[in-house]
Amino acid sequence: MIKQYSKLDDFFDATKFDIENKINTVILDGEIVSILNGGKRLRSLLAALAFKACTRGKETNKAYQRSLEGSVSIELAHGASLVHDDIIDKDSTRRGKDAVHVKQGIGKAILTGHKMLVKGFDIALSHGKEVASLYVESWNKVVSGEIDEVDFNKNALSLKDMSTKSQIFEAYNKIIDLKTAVLFSSACKAGAIEADMKGDILRVFADYGREIGLAYQLADDLVDLANGEMIDSVIIPLLNKLDDKAAKLKALRNWEIKRKFSKHKDKIKNLYIEEITRHIKNAIELSKSSLIPQSNYKIMLNDAPTYIINKMLKEINVTI
Repeated sequence: MIKQYSKLDDFFDATKFDIENKINTVILDGEIVSILNGGKRLRSLLAALAFKACTRGKETNKAYQRSLEGSVSIELAHGASLVHDDIIDKDSTRRGKDAVHVKQGIGKAILTGHKMLVKGFDIALSHGKEVASLYVESWNKVVSGEIDEVDFNKNALSLKDMSTKSQIFEAYNKIIDLKTAVLFSSACKAGAIEADMKGDILRVFADYGREIGLAYQLADDLVDLANGEMIDSVIIPLLNKLDDKAAKLKALRNWEIKRKFSKHKDKIKNLYIEEITRHIKNAIELSKSSLIPQSNYKIMLNDAPTYIINKMLKEINVTI
């Protein structure tokens, strides 16, 4: 018999344990398991919550185990994106360990990422055409976001004119939508598909996941900024949006960026909190949809956006 939960943190703790077991059962490649170790499993947890909200927790154990297997494909796609991200960004560590490309070399790391994607697609394909199509569509969007980010970071500092209505700020929003929010959206939609949902409810869950994904990435960036990490693709457009005089940042030096950032630090923080709050409210409103059946899991859907984001922002003593 499937255990029922009334508290979100209890559900997340128990489900994460189940996801870890499923990863170790489904994936036999020790190197890939090592890469996946240490992840928060947020996307998979949201997929499981969407699944439970649709079944009201009354699914069979077989159906639950199958949904967990589907979550493994989500973790593989996300893990592969991190392997490739670290190469592109030249990051040497990931989750407190050497990045894969540091241990294996760039060539093998790229191929390992590809291998993870293939395994993820193989799982998705075994769950039907709809899940497989969602997997391919999602990964295509993630790659597009990665390409946009590479182009954006390469060209951002060479632009001659940036107004307070900067196209760069719009590009930043587009990048986080494709690069991060897409996988959150697809995870929630996939959870509903695993519960045999059809029609408009799938769009509700896709939109719900997207809103959480946007809030999550904004919160992640806010934590980075609060900890003093310099993110050109974030700081420059924000300064440009806030500074009435800043229009020409053709070759802005680091010390100038830091000076401007210090000047606008509180405004930038408030802007982030405002945007994060807006996306959380959107997700909460979607969780109230009449298309989602009443159960404890629907209540958890309502609680999850605030719970997830506040857990992240706790590091910098911010509460939404």
